[in-house]
Amino acid sequence: MDAAHGLLEPPVSDYAPQPARRSKIAYLCAQYPAVSHTFVLREVTALRKLGAQITTFSIRAATSDHLLARADRIAFETTYAILPARWITLIASHLQLVLKSPAAYLATLAWALRRAHGGLRSRLWQCFYFAEAVLLWRQCRRRGIRHVHAHMANVATDVAGLVARIGSAVEPEQPWSWSFTFHGPAELFDARHYRLAEKVQDARFVVCISDFTRSQLMALSDFAQWHKLHVVHVGVPVEQFTARADDPTVERDPEILFVGRHVPEKGHAVLLEAMALLEKRGCHVNLTLAGDGPSRRPLEQLAEDLGVAARTSFPGSVGQDEIHALYANASIFCLPSFAEGLPTVLMEAMAMELPVVSTRITGVPELVEDAHTGLLVTPGRPDLLADALERLLTDPQLCRELAANARQKVIREFNVTASAAQLCALLDACAR
Repeated sequence: MDAAHGLLEPPVSDYAPQPARRSKIAYLCAQYPAVSHTFVLREVTALRKLGAQITTFSIRAATSDHLLARADRIAFETTYAILPARWITLIASHLQLVLKSPAAYLATLAWALRRAHGGLRSRLWQCFYFAEAVLLWRQCRRRGIRHVHAHMANVATDVAGLVARIGSAVEPEQPWSWSFTFHGPAELFDARHYRLAEKVQDARFVVCISDFTRSQLMALSDFAQWHKLHVVHVGVPVEQFTARADDPTVERDPEILFVGRHVPEKGHAVLLEAMALLEKRGCHVNLTLAGDGPSRRPLEQLAEDLGVAARTSFPGSVGQDEIHALYANASIFCLPSFAEGLPTVLMEAMAMELPVVSTRITGVPELVEDAHTGLLVTPGRPDLLADALERLLTDPQLCRELAANARQKVIREFNVTASAAQLCALLDACAR
């Protein structure tokens, strides 16, 4: 393979797990654990099973509304939260770095300030990131960690990059490094604000959860950086999401299920309008909109206005200990989003052999192949969404075929065990 071809090909697909794992890695998130980031918890668990020594860190401590399942509460107890920080810890950490290497302290602070977009507010935030990075550097140094992996291209990546720069300046004979997993799509809406090109250049490697996200970073990055971009799918523990067993003696109206945050980009309003269309066509179905967020009250009002409130339920946020029951009771899973990364709720539903309907956006078609593992529609079109839902409601054989194909797709390409093995290979290379 020539060099140019190597840059163009997603390079991680043939990575095999190594028998021995001695990697010491810091895993950093803006908030961990979190209801909408269960995939991080699963990834950490799978990496630890492979022998990786993962210590989890959170910029902000998780609040009680994110600790819905037992696994969340265990993760919370074993995660070091940088904020809120005790003043004595903050002062001690910065004093230690100043005494250890004043040059490293001043050089990294100056570098952080240079990355500000301009204006006092931007420089102030860079100072906050630097202060947090010094706290994390001290914790990593005490644990013998020299590589930080961040999830999301947000504050976690700003802090992770600074930690690696501090560590390398203090110990130039043993350089530190960092990497991150890029999910999108929010960061793509303002790539300059999130400094995506700079972060790709600065990181040791970048995990892209789909070919779509990799292509977007390729568009933003210099050609010489493309070799850093590795596609590793987010995965689900397939063995925990097994096919539901229907009871033929129970007669009930079909149930359409949505699981996710209640925010405009998830397309709830389009689904409610599709429900109203189905009602007019004589298709009597129930709808469950699980999750919570700022759009919940307006959605409840919209359901009233459309005349579908009696058939629509809002159970709120649901933890992993309870979500299986929602999938088991559903007839169809629907995610009519306008913007997504690669939704794990779709993977979970598909693993449960639920027929799924989603939108033809971003990386979703890499998971849901239209008319093979599910149905895809144009986003923002309640008429087309109603057509797809009605098609499934009236064709049980199609539902069975799509559902069976969907589970096999998840087993082959979106299994957390296989994804963790690919990621572990990348992290081991950094440790070596």
